[in-house]
Amino acid sequence: MANTFAVRHARSFLFVPATKPERFAKALASDADCIIIDLEDAVAESSKDAARAHLAQYLPQLSAEQCTRVLVRVNAVGTPWHAADVALLREWVGHGVAAMLPKSEEPAALRAVAKALGERAAIVALVESLAGLDAATELARDPQVVRLAFGHLDFQLDMGMRATAEEPELAFARNALVAASRRAALPKPVDGVTTDTGSAERLVADTQRARAFGFGAKLCIHPAQVEGVNEILGYSSAERDWASRVIEEASRRGGEVFSLDGRMVDLPVIRAAEVIMATFRK
Repeated sequence: MANTFAVRHARSFLFVPATKPERFAKALASDADCIIIDLEDAVAESSKDAARAHLAQYLPQLSAEQCTRVLVRVNAVGTPWHAADVALLREWVGHGVAAMLPKSEEPAALRAVAKALGERAAIVALVESLAGLDAATELARDPQVVRLAFGHLDFQLDMGMRATAEEPELAFARNALVAASRRAALPKPVDGVTTDTGSAERLVADTQRARAFGFGAKLCIHPAQVEGVNEILGYSSAERDWASRVIEEASRRGGEVFSLDGRMVDLPVIRAAEVIMATFRK
């Protein structure tokens, strides 16, 4: 599998419509940990081929580092555009570009997509239905899935729900996705978008809720959302300093258990420190 460090440790994923190629570079230059060039919901049916053509022209312009920060949301399995999307993306997965698969529901269908993309492909499985939630643990255990994400708006449509602002109605789904990720030893999953781009308060509340549930990242639909998401889902300077000291001392001790600040440090604590430090490295 190609380098997946950025996708695994990202806090913010910024959507960019594939029909807006003038925004691609700006999105990458933002503070977003990763960007998602969208061939699916953000693109009208009449513009699907043009959007894919824009993407094909842009991908060769990416540096090696930029490739590892780019995902492409392809059209769902069974749509008329899916095969062409996958064929284009197959050329770039070896460079680190990852795929986001919407409407992830059937483990066998996801496996077929992974096979079509090639063994180096990394996939973020976007769960947007009850069928996807029911299959979440199996989806997460696919060897090429690097993260689960929650499409909570489509999930509500699938369930006939009308969640209130704080979305307590979706607690069962969020719990299930966090648990599925944990069972498969995946990084923390990615929570859905905040549609009210003009409300900083709503973004803060949604992102704090995501962190409380155990999510490690959030989908963003506007660059102005990125800073707040990164701050809430990141770690403080004190936590970074602690993690740095843990890793330094662990290296000096050669794997032995030791005590730091009155706390025993063993392998799980060291791994936690490594995750914190990874957040500060793009």
